[in-house]
Amino acid sequence: MSTWKGKTRGGTFGYLFFIYLIKYLGITAAYLFLSLVVLYFIPFAPKATKSTWFYARHILKYNRIRSLKMLLLNYYRLGQILIDKVAIGNGKVNQYQFKFERYPEFLQLLNSEQGVIMIGAHVGNWEIGVPFFDDYGKKINIVMYDAEHRRIKEILEKNGQDKEFKIIPVNEDNLTHVFCITEAINQKEYVCFEGDRYLNKEKLLPGILLGQKAPFPAGPFLLASRMKVPVVFYFAMREPGRTYRFHFIIAEPVVRTKEKKAEMALLEQYTVALEQILKRYPEQWFNYYPFWEPAGKQSPDLKEKQKDATE
Repeated sequence: MSTWKGKTRGGTFGYLFFIYLIKYLGITAAYLFLSLVVLYFIPFAPKATKSTWFYARHILKYNRIRSLKMLLLNYYRLGQILIDKVAIGNGKVNQYQFKFERYPEFLQLLNSEQGVIMIGAHVGNWEIGVPFFDDYGKKINIVMYDAEHRRIKEILEKNGQDKEFKIIPVNEDNLTHVFCITEAINQKEYVCFEGDRYLNKEKLLPGILLGQKAPFPAGPFLLASRMKVPVVFYFAMREPGRTYRFHFIIAEPVVRTKEKKAEMALLEQYTVALEQILKRYPEQWFNYYPFWEPAGKQSPDLKEKQKDATE
């Protein structure tokens, strides 16, 4: 089974390049240059291209022409989101618009004097919303794989950008992050996970997304189902006109039953929410590795986990 390797596409050089491009030529110029970068990525990022093509052809069931358009738009949207992240981080927030869905209910949870767990995905630009949480941002803890943490820390330090949120780095070799997460929840803070990527093949939950089986990381759903605090599925999606729409979907409380474990019940709510987002914004899916199980080739260990999850 292929897995994500702990690093997100777009290296330090890419961030720094767009930082200087935006600084000296502006956001529009960065978007124009991005059109050339998109053409570069199609042949020179073969694994990502193959994964996106599979997503368009076999998951979304697009024809070849529509799949090619999806491929181009997907890379372009990823680049736009990178540019937006850099621009907003460098004080150009007034050049963007922001819309919110179910925001009052979400704020009510944040004000309820208890911890909150938020689970997102590698769709849209979910971390772009952190600055707009104002004072809430100081209580946000983002659980992040160590490779990503080191890279982002380096970029922020080089460019003098302050981050309101805190980062809890995950290392496969120890469980320190679990204690940090528990401490944050006990202090009535907010913990953010990504629910769609994993590094450890031994800690998976079987799920279904867009009609096809796929493995999900067990950690976020196990912890969230046991912490006894509200869980929110959160997505920040890019829309035309430099607009971001924040989606807050509050999960129903889950309990273990004879038929289903609590973590599986929570995962099912998450995949339903994520599927709704993908149907609305199909081009903003940014998992560039074989995410879904190939038909007829599901690994024995995942089959066993599917059986265990219902017992």
